[in-house]
Amino acid sequence: MADRQQTDPAPQWWSRPEGTTEEGRREAVPAPRPGTGGEDHVQDAAPAPASDVSAQDAPAQDVPASDVSAPDEPAAVPLVRYDPWGAEPLQVVDRGRTPRGIRLWQVVALSLGTALLAGGIGGYLGVLAERQNSTRLELPQTAGAADRGRAPDSVAGIAATALPGVVTLHVRGTKGSGTGTGFVLDQQGHILTNSHVVADSQEITVTFSTGESVAAELVGRDSGYDLAVVKVSGVRGLQPLSLGNSDNVEVGDPVVAIGAPFDLSNTVTAGIISATGRPVTAGGDKGDGSDISYVDALQTDAPINPGNSGGPLLDAKAHVVGINSAIRGADKEDPTRQGGSIGLGFAIPVNQGKRVAEEIIRTGRATHPVIGVTLDMDYAGDGARVGDKGEDGKPSVVADGPGARAGIRAGDVITKVDGQRVRGGDELIIKIRAHRPGDPLTLTVLRDGRESTLKVVLGSANGS
Repeated sequence: MADRQQTDPAPQWWSRPEGTTEEGRREAVPAPRPGTGGEDHVQDAAPAPASDVSAQDAPAQDVPASDVSAPDEPAAVPLVRYDPWGAEPLQVVDRGRTPRGIRLWQVVALSLGTALLAGGIGGYLGVLAERQNSTRLELPQTAGAADRGRAPDSVAGIAATALPGVVTLHVRGTKGSGTGTGFVLDQQGHILTNSHVVADSQEITVTFSTGESVAAELVGRDSGYDLAVVKVSGVRGLQPLSLGNSDNVEVGDPVVAIGAPFDLSNTVTAGIISATGRPVTAGGDKGDGSDISYVDALQTDAPINPGNSGGPLLDAKAHVVGINSAIRGADKEDPTRQGGSIGLGFAIPVNQGKRVAEEIIRTGRATHPVIGVTLDMDYAGDGARVGDKGEDGKPSVVADGPGARAGIRAGDVITKVDGQRVRGGDELIIKIRAHRPGDPLTLTVLRDGRESTLKVVLGSANGS
């Protein structure tokens, strides 16, 4: 395209503003834009021929002599300005900026984007190939199939044998709800647990280790022994636990406790027999002593917590040797007192539990062995002192009772039972209740500063 564009003369009806002179036009026309090439075009442009000028244009004027350059000076290039009223307007084509080549930063950005895209695709293909590859990363592990068999006398073996016969009891009563443990006694659905677990119960639910839950009814309970029996009906496949002999237990024997501490069913803990024949009393919430439990207990360090009550304490042959019933915590005044087990747990010997359970199943209640005397529970000396008077002003020694027939008198202090030391009234009751009604006992009695031995045959009284 040419740098100049020829236009036709302006129409006759065009006119210039009045008073516009050639000099004024020169001053009014702006200079060419720098960098557009207008300077060159201005210099190359020739004056328009006279024939192209419109008839209405003003007559041309002679150039004054002063405008002519001196001969010895270089000729000055006349500055030609664009006259929009002229017959031949000076025009140039603005082609915009000259295209430039690709810059360095564009090349770098394009290369970086290409590299990232290629890396992402390559990584994805690599992961896909790794997943599809038959060779996988595996850490070292003992070869061979796992041996799930356990020795019968190991904790795992004992637990596997006993767990199917252990149940969790959920009890709801007028004073709230609670959780305890029990274990199956026979195929008829009788279950042994603690009396304090089902006391004041209105609804009892039994949950087996399989997760099956059924309703149960209370057969009977005895607060003096802290034992109770409940029964489920219509349950097949019951697995009663085998009862051992608590008289054969020795200190240091390994034992396993199973229960539901804080409603965590089927919890298994292990320990040893820490002591035997521990006199333990529990209960007494009523204040009249009718709900106090007297237990000649087995002590164990197997962890026992609330919810374990009524659960079995098992020996190395998975035989029940005790019924978990109580724990000893730190003193209440101690700020560091723990609410759970501190390794002092107590279980009712199974021999005592067996006799009480048999009586409850047979008659709905249990009997207590007695000697027919009233003890002075406020006596602070060593031994158990026979009171001066009984309840309601009656004699402290029941007439024609076991104690009266043995020769016991008011004020006597009983210091030993079958040669075992007795330190107070509670211990005497516990030692007596560890036997059956009709069992013979030898009592060591202190009277008027002299000791003597008396033979007594235990009587029977209905429990509470």
